[in-house]
Order: sequence, then C-alpha cells, then structure tokens
Amino acid sequence: MTATRATGPSDTYDFHVDAEGFASSVESMAVHRPTIGCIIPAYNEEESIAAVLESLLGQSRVPDVIHVIANNTTDKTVEIASRYAGPHVIDIDGVEQFTEVYVHDIGTNKDKKVGALNYGYTLVEACDFMLGVDGDTTADPDAVKHLEAEIASDTRIGGISAIFSIDDSSFSGPIAPFLIAGQRAQFAAFNMQNMLRGRNMAVLGGQFSIFSTLALRQAMTDNHQSSPWVKDSEVEDSLLSLQIKSAGFLTKISAQARADVGGMTTLRGLDAQQVKWNFGAIELMWPGQRGDTKGQPLHPNLRLRWLENLSMAVNAFTRLMFIVLLIASLSIDAFVFSPIWLVPPVIATLLNIRTAMSMKKVNFRDILFAATLAPAEIYMWVRLGHFIRAWTKFLSRKQTDNWAAQAKAERGSGNGYLVPIIVLVLTGAAMVFTWFQLNTMVQSTILWIGWPILGAITAIQTFTMLLKLVQRQRGYKV
Repeated sequence: MTATRATGPSDTYDFHVDAEGFASSVESMAVHRPTIGCIIPAYNEEESIAAVLESLLGQSRVPDVIHVIANNTTDKTVEIASRYAGPHVIDIDGVEQFTEVYVHDIGTNKDKKVGALNYGYTLVEACDFMLGVDGDTTADPDAVKHLEAEIASDTRIGGISAIFSIDDSSFSGPIAPFLIAGQRAQFAAFNMQNMLRGRNMAVLGGQFSIFSTLALRQAMTDNHQSSPWVKDSEVEDSLLSLQIKSAGFLTKISAQARADVGGMTTLRGLDAQQVKWNFGAIELMWPGQRGDTKGQPLHPNLRLRWLENLSMAVNAFTRLMFIVLLIASLSIDAFVFSPIWLVPPVIATLLNIRTAMSMKKVNFRDILFAATLAPAEIYMWVRLGHFIRAWTKFLSRKQTDNWAAQAKAERGSGNGYLVPIIVLVLTGAAMVFTWFQLNTMVQSTILWIGWPILGAITAIQTFTMLLKLVQRQRGYKV
C-alpha cells in the first residue's frame, strides 16, 4: 500500500513572508567599501599639522589609515603629530568608523617631498585609493566623502583634485591680506577654467587629491618607474598627472570637495613658490626637458599651460608697451586721450568681480580686491615678475634647486623677488635715455606705428575677456 498525505490550508507557501526574509538577508549582507590610505608629506609644519589631522579625523568619511611622513624636518612637526598617533574610533551619526594614525620620521631625505610621497605610497599601495594631503591643507568635513563617491563612480577616473582656496580669516597687516586675496582670485579663476572644460583637471594638486592606486600602478608600468613620483620635475604633481592621463585615465576636479591650502603671506615666499611652479610647467611644455623624462609639448594636459603662458606674455607686452608709449607721447606733447581706452579696464574689472562672485566663500575683501581694479592690477604685475623670472631661469639653462629656494624664502631669506623690479627700472632708464637721443621725426614714426599695434592687441585681449565675462558658469562655485 502506498502511503499518501493529505494537503490543506496549512501547506500553502507564504511568498510574502519569504520575500521579506530574502530582502532582510540581502540588506544584512556586507557591502564592499573601498579603502582609502592617506599620506601627508610634512616638512616643518609645526604650525599647521595639528589642524590638518583634526580636519581628517573630523571627516564624515574618515580615511582608513593616515600616515604622516616627516622629511628633513627640524621643528616640532613630529612631536605634535605624534599626539594623534594610534587608533581612533569615530562616531559619525551613530555609525562607528575606525582609522589609525602613524607618524614616520624619515630624517634627511635628498629627494625632499618626492621622497616622502614615494615612501608613503609604499605604505598604502594595497588600498583602493590614495589620498594625498599637504601638511598645511585643511578640508571641509565632507571633502573625502565627495572625492570617494566621485572616483568610485567611474573606473576611468585616475585621480580627482579638490577645489582649492585659501582661508583668509587669520591674516592682518598691509601685505598679507593683499597677497592672500590675489591668490584666492588666482585659484578661483584657475578652478573655474577647469570646471568649464568638462571638469578636466590638468594638474592633480598634491594639496588634497585622491588617486586610484590602479592608475598609479599603470602609470608606473608605462613609464618603467619603481615609484609614482620622480624627481626629474620641479612640479611632481603635474608630471604624474600627465602620466596618469597618458595611461588612459581621466584627471578631474571635484564638483563639491573643497580644501583650504596654506597661502604665501610675503612677496619673497610667493615669488619662490610661483617661480618654482612656472619653471616646472615650462620644463614639461618644452621638448626635451631635463632629467630622463621626455618633454611632451603636445600633451592634452599641457594645452592650458601653453595658453596661460601665451596670455602672460601678451599681458606683459601690452602693459610695458602702454607705459613706454604713454611716457614717450607725453615727453613730446603728442598724447591725446580717448575714452575708448577706458573700455579694457572696465571689462577687466567686471570679469574680476564675476570671478570673485563665483567663489563659494566670497567675502568683502574678495569683492574689494576685484572691484577697485588697482589691487588686481598690482597683483598681475607681481605675477608677471614670477613669469619672467621663471622663463629667464629656464632659458639660462642654469641648474637651480627651486625646492631649496622656496624653503629659503619661506624662512625669510633670499632677495630673488626683487630682481624683476631692478630689471624693470634699469630697462626703463635705458629706454628713456635712448628715446631722448632720437630726433623728432623718428620719435613721431615710432608713436605712429606703436599705438595702432598696441590698440589692435588690446582689442583682441578685451574681446577675449568679454567672452569669458558672458560665458555660462553652469552653476559651478569655486
């Protein structure tokens, strides 16, 4: 006899209960969270390293590990950073996050920041992403969260830079606020320019940028390097950005992550920093740069560099030519004022104001700097001095250690920043002397040719500024 079993209502399959159980089991499954290793190269950062670590430990998404790499340090950087060493359990909205801070003093290091960066990379290369932070850079609380979300959203991205500015709340006196306002405007214009180019960033600044370690490994393989950074360039972050781009990855600027970098508060320090940056960029642009890294003048990341240098050259030419022609015309009573010459400074002022208003944290100083024209014009002359100094050093082919020059300047030593002023005065004196040796006919001919040339170039410059003035900014804030 075959046994059978009766069926009834109790045998009905409850799909609703099972679906809820399945959903609960899925929600309880572990979700992969990318790992972020942070490295902070630090050279004599006793005044800022505590704020930098506080900023990182206060992030809504804390890096999984933080390594402070002190190199060639002679102050209390290591002592102060060591107060934060060890594990940290951080509660963010009821969710615990764990990180650990390590402090490494690698002592004397001839490769300076490059050596510290490469040492730090060996400590975090097993992570999914590497966050590079300078020893004087603090970030908004959600900066790491935004960077992680953006770089994890697209495997084509090799690195993303934060939007950089400078916190100007703690500066006083006549010089420091002026220089900081100029640097803030300079950063804002640069950031907006990159935003409007599809957020493609030519330089992943070392101040606060996140990198895919996969992209770093690929760049190392393609260039036969044992480390991501090499000492062949004055601008190690620019060179690495070129290599990441050449390896087939995208280099971007973040749409939301923001960080404040340390600004230069003296003419001496600003000159050394900007000359180093300009000099390094020129080397990357020029075919056959120094060292063993080939020049890449036509690299996509360098197009903006070429445009920047061309713009600076034109700015230098038009300003010097205007002063020369004006003095020359006045000397023989041949100057006739025309209101049309007011158009370029008016357009420039409006563009400066628009740049200031594009800042996320714009303040009264930024508006005043832009609207009064004079401060922005003086700062442009300062930048022209850096530009000319950098090209002069490059064309002289004299090997100089611009890292050491910057460190020396930040300590208050060195007078290289005075060279452009001295050269300008001597050149002006020579031109005045030569002018008065010419007869009236030659002087008139020079003015007759010079003013139209200057007018044509200025008209092109003004039209370019006007295009920038009316260009849509798509809601971006820098």
